[in-house]
Amino acid sequence: MVNLLQPEFQPVRKSTWRILAAALIIAAGACYVVGIESVEFTNAKATKRDFIEYWAIGQQLVHHANPYDLPAIVQLEKNAGLGKHQPRISFSPPTAFVLMLPLGLTSPKTGLIAWSLILIGCLSVAIWLLWRLNGRPASRIHLFGYLFAPAIACMMSGQLSIFLLLGVVVFLSFHRSHPLMAGAALLPCALKPHLFLVVACVLLVWSVYRRNFRVLFGFMTALLASCAVTLIFDVHVWRQYFAMMSELGVLQMFIPTFGDALRFLIDRNATVLQFVPLMLGTGWGLWYFWTRRDRWSWTSEGLLLLLVSDACAPYGAFTDECILLPLVLVGLYRAAESKRSSIPLMLANGAALIELFAHVNIISPYYLWSVPAWLAWYFYAGRKVERRSKYPVSQTESQIGPIHD
Repeated sequence: MVNLLQPEFQPVRKSTWRILAAALIIAAGACYVVGIESVEFTNAKATKRDFIEYWAIGQQLVHHANPYDLPAIVQLEKNAGLGKHQPRISFSPPTAFVLMLPLGLTSPKTGLIAWSLILIGCLSVAIWLLWRLNGRPASRIHLFGYLFAPAIACMMSGQLSIFLLLGVVVFLSFHRSHPLMAGAALLPCALKPHLFLVVACVLLVWSVYRRNFRVLFGFMTALLASCAVTLIFDVHVWRQYFAMMSELGVLQMFIPTFGDALRFLIDRNATVLQFVPLMLGTGWGLWYFWTRRDRWSWTSEGLLLLLVSDACAPYGAFTDECILLPLVLVGLYRAAESKRSSIPLMLANGAALIELFAHVNIISPYYLWSVPAWLAWYFYAGRKVERRSKYPVSQTESQIGPIHD
């Protein structure tokens, strides 16, 4: 009996040990890289990354001060060694400030080292989950995630968009089997809700249509808990947030998105034009869902919806495009299955890396081409061949049962 069962369990053991070994190698590599860089890390160098704005928020909250107090934020950054550099201010709402609270207990240097390790860990978990979601192929295609230009930009600047990527991937992986956890995992997305407005509308309609609100309940529970913790440290945080947004006039700034480009081409004072792509994208998203409502799958149709939601956002930056890694990887798997060349993706990603390492500002109009490039890659790679793909995106779902989401 034992001998008969042994072959059945042997691959599982091998697979488990391979995953553990890969995780240890990645962890060791991450610690090595961060360890080497930490020798050169100083408080002053931390002020040159987006991380410093999150550290300043944590410092303010821990001391029960206003996290949107611009003079106080600037002074904190100057005390850390800002010098003549431009201070960095966060426009994120106080929906998930619990992620930044621990930074209030560290120095800029220590916080940056810990933050960098956490970001590497989150990216690694997201890539591993995407590998599982795509059927655990024997290839190493998923390692492209470590070379994806927006993800590298996040690592270089200490941007929190990596948390958004992990939240999206956890949702895609577990929205059927563990909907409460999948919903709660979307909490970091509340820090940049403008990127997910189209997805949020469709998610709400999807939940109503299926009469299943567990994903939304999981998200709302996590959101309320996060807000409650923040209010313990600053009861006036929401009033302070709206006051800051009004004072800075964020919507009047030029942030290179298609909506902003439209506004500046027609009338830079007509801020309503900035939301035209969002309105069109939302309308398209609802139509796209409704025409596929009986066979909707977040791991196939939902990926295109995610890209449209990001493209239609009223404001954003190149680093935010790391949330599109699931779509880009799906394209790689399908290109491998259909024997299509991956050169177009490598050229696009290479061009983005050249801009990145040439220190082109991540909110520069020179990155406007990137989202259309990821979209073109997705369609080129063969979105229509998913049902006969060797690495189906929805394999995890098909093991559970028929897909009707």
